[in-house]
Amino acid sequence: MKYIVILGDGMADEPLDRLDGRTPLECAATPAMDALACQGEMGLVKNVPASMKPGSDVANLAVLGYDPAANYSGRSPLEALSVGVPMEETDVVFRCNIVTVSETEPYAEKTILDHSSGEISTEDADILMDAVRAAFNSEEIQFYTGTSYRHITIWKKGRVLDLAQPHDHLGQVIGPFLPENKLFRDMMEKSFDVLNDHPLNLQRAAEGKNKANSLWFWGAGTKPSLGSFKAKTGLEGVMISAVDLLKGIAVGAGMEVIDVPGATGSLETNYEGKADAAVKALLEEGKDFAYIHVEGPDEMGHQGSIDHKIKSIEYLDSRLIARVKEAMDASGEDYRLLVLPDHPTPIRCRTHTSDPVPYVLYDSRVQRKKTAHYNEKEAAAAGHYQPDGYKLMDEFLKR
Repeated sequence: MKYIVILGDGMADEPLDRLDGRTPLECAATPAMDALACQGEMGLVKNVPASMKPGSDVANLAVLGYDPAANYSGRSPLEALSVGVPMEETDVVFRCNIVTVSETEPYAEKTILDHSSGEISTEDADILMDAVRAAFNSEEIQFYTGTSYRHITIWKKGRVLDLAQPHDHLGQVIGPFLPENKLFRDMMEKSFDVLNDHPLNLQRAAEGKNKANSLWFWGAGTKPSLGSFKAKTGLEGVMISAVDLLKGIAVGAGMEVIDVPGATGSLETNYEGKADAAVKALLEEGKDFAYIHVEGPDEMGHQGSIDHKIKSIEYLDSRLIARVKEAMDASGEDYRLLVLPDHPTPIRCRTHTSDPVPYVLYDSRVQRKKTAHYNEKEAAAAGHYQPDGYKLMDEFLKR
């Protein structure tokens, strides 16, 4: 038996007036997911415990079968594992976004315009991070380049700070959301002076791109300790994602990370490459379990783009899910396939919520005959509900 999880990050949403009371998932053309729904089990699962903030860190741990309440030590340490950042037990790790803020006002009166600096390339970001390191690296603070706009800061012998997430405050004046801690507030303010007139940013502005002109710290945590996925399940697993967070979870769980060329974490990612990498790992390399993560729907939700969110869901369906299913069916291998989001990222608020999300669990050995469409409404009507998201993995892995 082979096991495949395909996760559309932030894919779930809320009914929208512009869509006549439907969600992007209801409006998207998703024949592959609908076919799975016709033959599989649909329901709702709540991946974010009531006591925790709704993030991809918490929710993806739950989807993988790890109880977030027992295993979560912060988002950034998981990303640091992916980047290969050395961590001591006394270190505190922060996510460090390079964001776009308005230019003319005093720093605290600036507006945050873009949490991703136009989904800046890792190559451009690394040039800017070199300037950041030259300005701020010390025995106490170190900066490491991650992927795109997502980077890592280590505070030696520091303490966990409760800091605002930049994507929660797009279009707002940043003053009320700046750190109370003087060290981190000062670094954010000074980073504007370091970055705004950097030659690369002047070039980006001339090309009509958003400047990556400020640091933004959030997601603090300490060195994680996840149990082995193989020891827990008996399965050899692989992780396929463009996002450091998911790669870090995999490293912590002892899973193999497969890097796919052209996987960007945005709308235009290499869907086919991800599908083919998973199939190869399962059918040619003898792996038992593949987790395929697609970030696009979440990014489009943060951007507030209805049309692009629908498009990202349609790409996921036609270019990845259909391709994986076709290859697995042709192989003759028995397999189980779980499709779901980690959390909603509603267009309404452009950030994550803790609401339950729809899942469909398909078993190639079981052929049901019914009419169904994979979406929030029909999943709720199906009557299956798992309030503890991490327990769904146990159900999925039943032989």
